[in-house]
Amino acid sequence: MGQRVTFPSNAHTCEGYLAIPPSGKGPAVVVIQEWWGLVPHIENLVERFASEGFLAIAPDLYHGKTTKSPDEAGKMLMELDVARADREIAGAGQYLLQRPECTSKKYGVVGFCMGGALAQHIATHDPNVGAAVSFYGGFKKVETRWENLSAPLLLIYGEDDQGVPAAQGRELAQKLQAMGKKAEVVVYPNATHAFFNDARPEVYNPAAAADAWRRTLEHFRHAL
Repeated sequence: MGQRVTFPSNAHTCEGYLAIPPSGKGPAVVVIQEWWGLVPHIENLVERFASEGFLAIAPDLYHGKTTKSPDEAGKMLMELDVARADREIAGAGQYLLQRPECTSKKYGVVGFCMGGALAQHIATHDPNVGAAVSFYGGFKKVETRWENLSAPLLLIYGEDDQGVPAAQGRELAQKLQAMGKKAEVVVYPNATHAFFNDARPEVYNPAAAADAWRRTLEHFRHAL
């Protein structure tokens, strides 16, 4: 169903993985990778969004590099140029909005871990973002200007996550709600970091993942 595509991103081009819904049309969603890169799990998510009626793409923020090593993933994460990643995510969203299959005026963005933090970040930088979902988003290099947030934001965490604590999500949601922003936090008991990743059985929580997927689809369908 999916295919590799090249799209413009400011002064350069970027590759990504695109999937078109079976109906041939749908609202736009950009999927942002974890620190492993644009791996088959992320490509599968793009196809899952398409099967649910969305025009979806995952930009390749590591430009062809992937890894299964946490040490190497951490190194690639720290080497990531956040400003360039922002431009590539925004470029991916603009690419979808300009395609004839797109039925939405704005795009949704969803990310996981590193990608979750970048989803939060782009939602405060790109006015074309119409909805955002952040799964256990944490990335110390990202400073987010929350006063610029206009899209509704869904924050998803695992209660047993030691890397990106659920308390962080609760505090952020309270802060944003106090600012008058549309923000919701969902925390799953007995779920750890990366509980949504079905390619990693050591952390995957099927029940939590299924409910989080349902909430994500509802969030995008309502906002886009």
